[in-house]
Amino acid sequence: MAISRRKRSQITRTLVTTGCGAFLLFTASRIFSAPVEYGDDSSESAFSQDTIGNLLGKKIDWHDYRLIEAESKRTGPGEQGNSVILDAKESEGLGRLFSSNGFNALASDKIALDRSIKDIRHKDCRTKKYYDRLPSVSIIVPFHNEHWTTLLRTAKTVLVRSPPKLIKEIILVDDFSTKEFLKSQLDEYVRENLPKTRVLRAKKREGLIRARLLGAKAARGAVLIFLDSHSEVNTNWLPPLIEPIALNYRNVTCPFIDVIDFDNFEYRAQDEGARGAFDWQLFYKRLPLLEQDLKHPADPFKSPVMAGGLFAISSKFFWELGGYDPGLDVWGGEQYELSFKIWQCGGAMYDIPCSRIGHIYRKFSPFGGAGVGDYVSRNYRRVAQVWMDEYAEFIYDHKPHYRTLDAGDISKQVALRKKLHCKSFKWFMTEVAFDLFDHYPPVEPPDYATGEIRNVASNKCVDTRFGGQNQRFTLENCLKDNSEHGGEQSFALTWHKDIRPKNRAVCFDVASSESKAPVVLFNCHNLKGNQLWHYVPDKKQLFHPISGNCMDCDPERREIFMSKCDTTKDSQQWLFEKYNSTLLAKL
Repeated sequence: MAISRRKRSQITRTLVTTGCGAFLLFTASRIFSAPVEYGDDSSESAFSQDTIGNLLGKKIDWHDYRLIEAESKRTGPGEQGNSVILDAKESEGLGRLFSSNGFNALASDKIALDRSIKDIRHKDCRTKKYYDRLPSVSIIVPFHNEHWTTLLRTAKTVLVRSPPKLIKEIILVDDFSTKEFLKSQLDEYVRENLPKTRVLRAKKREGLIRARLLGAKAARGAVLIFLDSHSEVNTNWLPPLIEPIALNYRNVTCPFIDVIDFDNFEYRAQDEGARGAFDWQLFYKRLPLLEQDLKHPADPFKSPVMAGGLFAISSKFFWELGGYDPGLDVWGGEQYELSFKIWQCGGAMYDIPCSRIGHIYRKFSPFGGAGVGDYVSRNYRRVAQVWMDEYAEFIYDHKPHYRTLDAGDISKQVALRKKLHCKSFKWFMTEVAFDLFDHYPPVEPPDYATGEIRNVASNKCVDTRFGGQNQRFTLENCLKDNSEHGGEQSFALTWHKDIRPKNRAVCFDVASSESKAPVVLFNCHNLKGNQLWHYVPDKKQLFHPISGNCMDCDPERREIFMSKCDTTKDSQQWLFEKYNSTLLAKL
């Protein structure tokens, strides 16, 4: 009897989350090279046991309640994940440090290296139990000119919030940093203050990808966990991240990635889960959770593509896959290369809601590309050539110059794919990313409306002025009336039903239903929600269904905000320069 794709997904969920049947996968694939190194440092072979209970022990509660209680009582700058606000005197020198890091390093310096952060996991995570004999892990943290306190906080929170018996080592991989404090001063600090931690130094600038490979080659743990050098792990993050790998060594896991604000270091959720994906320019995107995933919000769920920076993989499987392609330069494309290999070559990848790690998304990258030119485009071309088969044509349609780029010698990668009997990219698109075309078609449908958005009351236009994430925007003089001053006033109400500046991927976002809630720019996620908008031409209103309000403004102060919809208020009336009335009638 044939089993449908969705039914197979439900069966797999049961195997991963309950362990039922996973023992067959565990033993058949001989999970780690014998002897298996478990967290208690025993050298018992995985193959000498005949039950999963003997292999992994019993399910236990891994929470450190003494630590949780102590952290709940802590106060001080940044404690409980709260923001840090600097006064004028404390802000002296901020500009220089901000420009060299892409975040507020002075705020970081005020915060304890092991500061407390709120447990923002789903409530069901607090009662989950995991096997008590889990494999040991090597934490690999590549860095280049990272700020002192953010680097140390990454290692410190791992040591504080992880069961000691599971941590084999933390490897800080220095990718040829030039900051003096990252040399002998770092060595001395690590030696005296960070047990199980060592610094591994590259002899030349390697870039993120090859720095990770250096760490992986030196690692001794059964599981490799890659973290960025400005991360903070949350409560009980480790057992849920590695248990699926203990059940099947070809499972790869990714934590939920929370946001550490680059300006004030507030710790907050990014969202409550989505499946990783890409568009046909190879920008990282996300797909909505499937119905069965929404029913089990604390359970692992399949994800086609990893974000890239934070994930766990068995050392055995990583090297079976050849690690990262060493022909990829610096960074860019490596998350696609590894994700495609995992799925097409016999593995599976899961996001783990009960494992949460905070990450600083820099305001900008302060580092160059190690003098190797347009490495990102070359990387993308290389990944497309090796793994995407005929679907690579969609990439080349969007990026025609990729066709003629020299991606270097790919013969070893092609041979690896053949050796591992990897499946086709059509299989990946059909069985794994089966709804990607629905959300990111190679040829996008037409926009609902385009051009300037002019307010009737003020006769001024919305101007986002090339702002970034979480920034508000205002009304300004319309460029079509006076083109002497600059601005950003060309928008699209796209087929995703979001509003974004032309040729950019930030969207109008409203996070509250309160009166005068701000409208901000936020990275477009194509999942509607806070970014869903309807334009009603006859009423000239921009309606936001999730809040039930309409976009409004204060013509004198030029502020833009949300208010209860009122057709008599001309401050709520907006003229989109061009709109497709036929399409809008279908909204």
